Amino acid sequence: MSSEKKTKKTASLLLILLLAFAVLGGGYWFFSHQGPKSSVISIDKSAGYKMMIDGKPVLVKGVCYSPVPVGKDYEYNWWGDANKPWLVDGRLMKEMGVNTIRIYRVGKNPEEVRQVIDDFYNKFGIRVLMGNYLGFWSWPPPNYADDTFKEKTRGQVLEMVKLYKDSPAVLMWVLGNENNYSFDRDLQRWSSDAIDALPPAEQKKEKARLYYSYVNSLARDIKKIDPKHPVVMNVGEVASLDIAKQNCPDIDVIGMIAYRGSGFGNLFRQVKQKFDLPVIMTEWGADSYNAQRDEPDEASQADFLKLEWQDIERNTYLKKGEMNCLGGTLFEWNDEWWKGNENLPNTWTIQDTTGHWGNASYYYDADVLGRQNMNEEWWGVVSLNPKNTMDGNNQRVPKKSYLTLKSIWTQKS
Repeated sequence: MSSEKKTKKTASLLLILLLAFAVLGGGYWFFSHQGPKSSVISIDKSAGYKMMIDGKPVLVKGVCYSPVPVGKDYEYNWWGDANKPWLVDGRLMKEMGVNTIRIYRVGKNPEEVRQVIDDFYNKFGIRVLMGNYLGFWSWPPPNYADDTFKEKTRGQVLEMVKLYKDSPAVLMWVLGNENNYSFDRDLQRWSSDAIDALPPAEQKKEKARLYYSYVNSLARDIKKIDPKHPVVMNVGEVASLDIAKQNCPDIDVIGMIAYRGSGFGNLFRQVKQKFDLPVIMTEWGADSYNAQRDEPDEASQADFLKLEWQDIERNTYLKKGEMNCLGGTLFEWNDEWWKGNENLPNTWTIQDTTGHWGNASYYYDADVLGRQNMNEEWWGVVSLNPKNTMDGNNQRVPKKSYLTLKSIWTQKS
């Protein structure tokens, strides 16, 4: 046999061996460039509502996530932070039992976003509720009667879905935040000549119809691109859910924001009566500053979060409540030092102790003079220490609430 034939034969044998190695299970590294496949997320309705990931039930144990460092505000691009704060946070989250984070909006650089969400999943087993708040807190305010605004926002939403739908980190798509407050509570007002011509009572209803119909059209478009991940309509409280039911047949889950103190009262029954869909509590929690005593109060925060989680769990398929809750993402992971005076950058290096709004359901400090007992910069389950660093980031200091939820979320069933 000629040397040329021997060389070809050897090369053929080597190729056969490599293929056999791959088929028999040793070829993970050989094909690893393809990456893990995205899971199929579905909702099981057979006995209450439960979320299924690749056929297995999973309860969302999560946090709202925006790791803005001391001295910066919400415009800071933490996605591109060279210190990679999500690696520090991911380790602490995994120890706490967190399996989900909620992000309000994705970064502008797709490669940065991919690295963050894939790191959360690949390193810590944490999935992501991918959000777009549909322009609600932008300036000028959004106008859901304006076709130009709606189509621009639609493009942003669908671009997010196209870019990240194949990442195994994605859990669901979340549309909006508290956008219904624009008609339920007259925040971020918007209108049109046609709306203004209606009687006042009908104006709110028409705004609700326009907004919820728009959300439904987004849900339909998302499902054409990505049928594997449910779509969440995010709202604050329950006031207009009956109108949402009439106009949002294509959404899969209601994302619910509610701050009702140590529990949620009849909220889960209200949702079932108004719009019978599964619920993820996408914002809930308590702050860790006692406005009445004018001092940090980690104990009250921990007590309230424990009671709130027990109420969430009581209404899942595991328990005997309304059985329509899929879990929740508490507000929030870390304190945000910019929120008290967001237009005054010189205040962002001082943690503000001023009460910014009132909620009597948080009775541990509701009797403060002026009734302003909600402290915007103290909602995290970890605090930030700018005087010490962790891998270049503000040191994360777990609060009592972190340890309390850790003891619950890491229990073996």
